[in-house]
Amino acid sequence: MSSKKIIGIEEKVPLKWLIPLSLQHTFAMFGASVLVPILFGIDAGIVLFMNGVGTLLFIFITKGKAPAYLGSSFAFLGPALQIINSENYGYSYALGGFFLVGLIGCILAYVINRFGTSFIDIILPPAAMGSVVSLIGFELAALTIGGGKIGADLTTFEGRVVFGVTLGTAICGSVLFRKFFSTISILIAMVVGYVTAVYLGMVDFAPIVSSKIITVPHFQMAKFALKPMLTILPVILVIISEHISHQVVTSNIVGKDLLKEPGLHKTLFADNFSTMLSALVGGVPTTTYGENIGVMAITKVYSVYVIAGAAVISIMMAFIGPFSALINTIPGSVIGGVTFLLYGMIGVSGLRLFVEKNVDFNKAQNLILTSVIFVTGLSGLSVNISSISLKGMNLASVVAIAISLLFYLFDKYKLLNE
Repeated sequence: MSSKKIIGIEEKVPLKWLIPLSLQHTFAMFGASVLVPILFGIDAGIVLFMNGVGTLLFIFITKGKAPAYLGSSFAFLGPALQIINSENYGYSYALGGFFLVGLIGCILAYVINRFGTSFIDIILPPAAMGSVVSLIGFELAALTIGGGKIGADLTTFEGRVVFGVTLGTAICGSVLFRKFFSTISILIAMVVGYVTAVYLGMVDFAPIVSSKIITVPHFQMAKFALKPMLTILPVILVIISEHISHQVVTSNIVGKDLLKEPGLHKTLFADNFSTMLSALVGGVPTTTYGENIGVMAITKVYSVYVIAGAAVISIMMAFIGPFSALINTIPGSVIGGVTFLLYGMIGVSGLRLFVEKNVDFNKAQNLILTSVIFVTGLSGLSVNISSISLKGMNLASVVAIAISLLFYLFDKYKLLNE
């Protein structure tokens, strides 16, 4: 294997390479994926289990033609927490809302299959799409140094050292490592960062020692009530735009238009079907994960077999206590050091879209559209609609669609001054 060999989407990988490549994806998604159940106050085991099952279903439904790892979605946090913390409802009723959103998403996938994807260039033209894709990475950038389980703690000497060592290893490894080591530069960076954290006394091994060898995820049934379902339903706007953006950035990275093959209808259906299934057994909504997209961008390993391996590992973690506990001991400074680079790569992928689609910024509508989207997403602006709080990329996606439609109508009726 050459130093910059690309491992294609449907390319099989030898077992000796498959395990470390899959572990790399597992480490990348773990922190964010278990954070959602922690915020919801539920068992993380069921989430890891359904994330793995959902990813395998995604690969099966798309016939192995779209590399994507499905992790826990953050888009539902606001309305879901409102239902969970209410006196009359609880998490089981939030599950009913998750199911409804997944169902509507599947119906929209059928509509797209019938009428095609030409509408995408209307609601998200290249200038808008590139901006939204960039925001996926740039909005998450602040999390990398925000402390906690998924961000570096730069207030302590140890945190700064571990963050610097991890990031430095990831950067150097991405440009210096050759042959197989170039494909696991992120994994190597995390191992080096973890060893550094152990040396500096930042890792507590007590949870590993006290964990049960075999654990069973906590399953629970969804309950359905009109108010919780309607409270969560508007999230569909966010997850649709998020899904399209993720497929576009992944298409850019792998060099293949995934909106056409396997098709947006298949990827959207698979994503939302996973959410439906997860909701029925007590999991959280799933979504394609930016962290894993970033790993593919850096390593140039796009194989669905590697993604499937990560899914199997996630399922195993749901039942093997020490394994899950070990990964859970990875300090936020290690995760932050890696995601600092990963999120930047995703952001740059959006900027690359401007170039590849020949976006002309001499045209006022392209310049204005991009400017408004970026400022909306990065300024901290928040808009509350009932129980839904839109901000960051979510709000920017809605604004992008609204302005794009407005400009389309202006152009159709020849009202533009160009």
